[in-house]
Amino acid sequence: MLINNNLKNCREELEITQEELGKVLGVSRKTVTGWENNYDTMPLRKMVQFSNLYKYSLDYITGLSSKNEYVKIDKLDKKKIGNNLKELRVNLKMTQKQIADECMISQTTYSNYETGQYLITTLTLYTICYNHKLSIYNIIR
Repeated sequence: MLINNNLKNCREELEITQEELGKVLGVSRKTVTGWENNYDTMPLRKMVQFSNLYKYSLDYITGLSSKNEYVKIDKLDKKKIGNNLKELRVNLKMTQKQIADECMISQTTYSNYETGQYLITTLTLYTICYNHKLSIYNIIR
């Protein structure tokens, strides 16, 4: 699954070039091009940085929402996100394997997200939110 992202639209609304955005985010113009064209997925930390700098909601950037309802994210807490993932999974009455399968990742990888060992990837987060009609903020809050 590819993120139907609005990053390019956001950047163009801001009237900044890919190179300028790259400098602000500490990446190359080529990296920004990859994100905009879905050759690569923008890392969650970079997306939060972009969101906070330019006041775009994560749901809007990823195409989960057509409305820009910006919410500031102060910190990405892996443990808290993991707890939210577990709570969501339990509420959905799904196993780790079922969630992992729908995200096309291993159960071990998903388990590492739930336990807070690793920060969830943008693509996995998007997939969960897209499949279950959730806001990204439901998980990273």
